[in-house]
Amino acid sequence: MRIIITGTVGLDKANFLERVERLAEQGGHEMTVCHVGERMYAEAPDVAPGRILDLPLARLHQLRRSVFKDILALAQDRKNLVVNTHATFRWKHGLFPAFDFDQLAQFDADLYVCLMDNVDALHGRLLEHNVDHSLKDLLVWREEETLATEMMMMGCSLQRSGPAAKFHALALGRDNSTALTLCRLMFQPRIRKAYLSFPMTHVTEISEVQKEIKRFRQLMGKHFAIFDPSDLEEQQLYLDAVAASEQGQKVMEVEVLGEPMRFDVTEVMRVAGDIHAQIYARDFMLIDQADMIISYIPELPEGKPGLSSGVERELQHAYEATREVFVIWRPKAQPSPFVTETATKVFSTIEESLEYFKKGGYLED
Repeated sequence: MRIIITGTVGLDKANFLERVERLAEQGGHEMTVCHVGERMYAEAPDVAPGRILDLPLARLHQLRRSVFKDILALAQDRKNLVVNTHATFRWKHGLFPAFDFDQLAQFDADLYVCLMDNVDALHGRLLEHNVDHSLKDLLVWREEETLATEMMMMGCSLQRSGPAAKFHALALGRDNSTALTLCRLMFQPRIRKAYLSFPMTHVTEISEVQKEIKRFRQLMGKHFAIFDPSDLEEQQLYLDAVAASEQGQKVMEVEVLGEPMRFDVTEVMRVAGDIHAQIYARDFMLIDQADMIISYIPELPEGKPGLSSGVERELQHAYEATREVFVIWRPKAQPSPFVTETATKVFSTIEESLEYFKKGGYLED
């Protein structure tokens, strides 16, 4: 298996891939990771740390090709090779590609993965490294990187003779679930890919519902390669900015990566449209790359179904994309035809759904 991993600056991909390596090793799989950036610095010892993008494009291009030539040689005797790189850079030279189609086509990756993270987390990491940026920059860079990675896969696949290569977008999240999903995509090709759907924003203050949803996510994560929308949740940053603005605050403080961080309220409000547009497009993209959607609908304290407009839209999109649609309906009230008529199957409990998945051959032995 050959894999290309991309993502914007500020992701800390190396730490993530170390977790993937540990999981692979625990599963008895050999895995080699090549970090293109580290190898470029090693080949150019005269370049100061953090300054490689300041090189003339001609030398940068030459360095990258030299490093990738070594990776191509290494790939000949490695069973599972992961290349950690970028698809694009936006620097003083403007926007430019960070790869060469001829070398990538020769590498012939089976899987292309674009990693992403919350804009506030990216902001926090880049501040630590004194990288000049705005929140708008981070949103643009992420969108460019995702599109370029998918185009990278499509371009290289034109010359591929075997099974079609695949592209997936994965959000880092705050636990090991994404690392586990990547391992499963790499080493368990027959495992089902499931998008998990559940209400988020309007149940954040309901602890019992939060416990239910957490249990649902954990149990589904034991059996499927999951795409979890809560791994990338930026709506809260916007809601915090709205609350701060209503109180007349110009600066707000929120917790980011376990530390307090200050944000300019006006700047957050200025990119609200970008945040919402990316949430909308990204969740649909995650559904499209899944085999099915599993939606958990809790009962709210007043007895009403916890069916948000976002969940309804996800269910409809999955149905129209011809994905299997499974709904775990917890409320006592009966679901509407808009749920039942588009669902492959409706369950009353998580256990009932797992029993169905087991009998139906959805779960690997």
